[in-house]
Amino acid sequence: SSGINAEWPLRPGVQAEKLDEYLVGQDEPLNNVVEFKVKDDILVERISGRMIHQSSGRTYHEVFAPPKVEMTDDVTGEPLMKRPDDNPTVLSRRLDIYHEQTAPLISFYEKKGILRSVDAMQSPEKVFEDISVHFKQ
Repeated sequence: SSGINAEWPLRPGVQAEKLDEYLVGQDEPLNNVVEFKVKDDILVERISGRMIHQSSGRTYHEVFAPPKVEMTDDVTGEPLMKRPDDNPTVLSRRLDIYHEQTAPLISFYEKKGILRSVDAMQSPEKVFEDISVHFKQ
């Protein structure tokens, strides 16, 4: 079976309709849209706690995967950085915009009967299992 994995933000209305038209024209109609549901406060906690070793791309997290020495890469001993936009104020605003733009898309695909909502606050294994169930239908 073939398929596409789209992680870009479609705009509601025309873009979603045009994508559907294109895929039907390619004889590859869209039959599943997966929505990963995570509470906003959890997303803010996950993202605002992120730290990056810039030259290697290694990531750490204040709570979930802290470095051995605060704000220091475990491998090189070099300083870690935090993105300036990874803070609760900016993230809350970005989430507001996301919800505002996504709500019509969720409604659009829900009406088509192809929206699959998955609780992404579970373990990665359980999330994968829940997604797999939808694609076996």
